[in-house]
Amino acid sequence: MNILYLCHRFPFPPKRGGKIRPFNMIRHLAQRHEVTVASLLRSDEEAREGEGLAKHCAEILAARVDDRVQTLRMVARLPTTRPSSFGFFHSPALARQIRAALARKRYDLIFVHCSSMAPYVEHVRGIPKILDFGDMDSQKWLEYARYKPFPLSAGYWLEGQKLWREEKRLARRFDFCTATTRAEWETLNGYRVDVPTDWFPNGVDHEFFSPGDEPYDAGRICFVGRMDYYPNQQCMFEFCAQVFPRLRALRPRLRLYIVGADPSPAVRELGRQPGVIVTGSVPDVRPYVRNSALMVAPLRIARGTQNKILEAMAMGVPVVTSRVAAGGVDAQDEQHFLVADEPEDYVRKILRILDDPAERARLARAGRERVLSHHAWSKSMQRLDRIIERCLARHAEHALNLEKEPVQ
Repeated sequence: MNILYLCHRFPFPPKRGGKIRPFNMIRHLAQRHEVTVASLLRSDEEAREGEGLAKHCAEILAARVDDRVQTLRMVARLPTTRPSSFGFFHSPALARQIRAALARKRYDLIFVHCSSMAPYVEHVRGIPKILDFGDMDSQKWLEYARYKPFPLSAGYWLEGQKLWREEKRLARRFDFCTATTRAEWETLNGYRVDVPTDWFPNGVDHEFFSPGDEPYDAGRICFVGRMDYYPNQQCMFEFCAQVFPRLRALRPRLRLYIVGADPSPAVRELGRQPGVIVTGSVPDVRPYVRNSALMVAPLRIARGTQNKILEAMAMGVPVVTSRVAAGGVDAQDEQHFLVADEPEDYVRKILRILDDPAERARLARAGRERVLSHHAWSKSMQRLDRIIERCLARHAEHALNLEKEPVQ
């Protein structure tokens, strides 16, 4: 088949959440099909790094955008009913490339990752189309509204409402819609649009993220994530204020490594707190995770799959996570990781791992085994293949029914 694949983040190299899922889909689909990738580039560095995508697809349609211009596109949509965030991913140049590609080549399937890219092809007819929402972005914006001060909270709420309406409208323009987790799929199903839906999980490269040979440091815990991302910032502010001081009172030599690119000044300020180390960008997060007794993922705002949890589990490092973040991973509390809700829960469960090497070893082993059995990319891509088959069959059946309709 000839497949046109649209994604909002240029999917190479797959070093962050918005790139990992689309890259693995593209790599899988290209094994048997001819894939044209359409996406956006935001810097010279991204363009240089992205050159490696060429060996994983037949053609690349890429438009360079300036974030300052894209921000203005967002602002221009504020007084309208359309989501402002969609303006950040709109490029007239990319739209022209997509139209030209559709005019010169016959595609058998259009696959869109992320709802913000759906407007590029929402009006295309006669070609089967799948919209992979990944996460339901409207719910994330509505969640932001709970944590932001007024008037920002009102702005986030309004954008969440716009996205909610737009997600429902766009779903009806496609033949099939998907999500990343069962919870996101249930949200999608709640829209009650007359379109088939399903979900397929994110996987993890379990060979790259594998256990290390060096012993771990029993006095060290870590958090991993981009530190210019508000949910990561918010959870670390709260953890360092409410949980880590209690742990340090009981374990004065305990250290917390906050590992992630582009920490804000407020995040860097956390490094002044006794025992807290803010690393900033690092060439490889694996040594930081493997050397830790455990990883914490205390996110209050979390939609979809937290790749950081999968990666730590794949490396045989126990995870203590919030309930909302745990919901994006196909694993069980107490069996494969530990779930906490309140500060005292985090303290108790973190100490349980720190004080009991046998318990740490059990969670380390069970966590990796669960990743191998439930979050392998190969199994996720088998689900994707079945979804594509269902979409093509439905589209063909619909076309046949139209042919059979009597002419008025």
